[in-house]
Amino acid sequence: MTQPPTPPNGAPDPYGQAGPYGHYGHYGQQPPQAPPAPYGGYGAPPPIAGPFFISYLGQEQGPVEYGQLAHMAVTGQIKPDTAVRTAESPHYGLAKDVPGLYSDKEWLTTVLLSWLLGTFGVDRFFLGYTGLGVAKLLTCGGLGVWSIIDLVLVLLRKIPDAQGRPLR
Repeated sequence: MTQPPTPPNGAPDPYGQAGPYGHYGHYGQQPPQAPPAPYGGYGAPPPIAGPFFISYLGQEQGPVEYGQLAHMAVTGQIKPDTAVRTAESPHYGLAKDVPGLYSDKEWLTTVLLSWLLGTFGVDRFFLGYTGLGVAKLLTCGGLGVWSIIDLVLVLLRKIPDAQGRPLR
């Protein structure tokens, strides 16, 4: 393997390749960034590593990686009370207890806020949709129509939190 030519007079390499001491070029170049998380855009890697196994109707399904498990949660293929376990553990836990899989917001709390204070947009503020909360507040819940629609959507679990994770 041949080495790339070095710049004259010991100048830093202007093409962004690391020099002998790990330094990069001086033309505003940044060192290479780490690739994005491989979990389908669901944030940082989970603190629980390894494949997961799902208990469905007494049958164990798996192994399933975290990204697939998160996709199953978003699409409704698993519910918050579905039993899951890691490959390292023989004991099952609830899917809502897997960090980052479901929102930290409770479904029942969101339903009550939408029913009692939905006209003022409190439910949207609670879920993290600040812009929609302000719009709902200024229009008095779309003269009540938007509030009713949001209540039905929350009851049917069709509205996720602002990060796109389903409610607990």
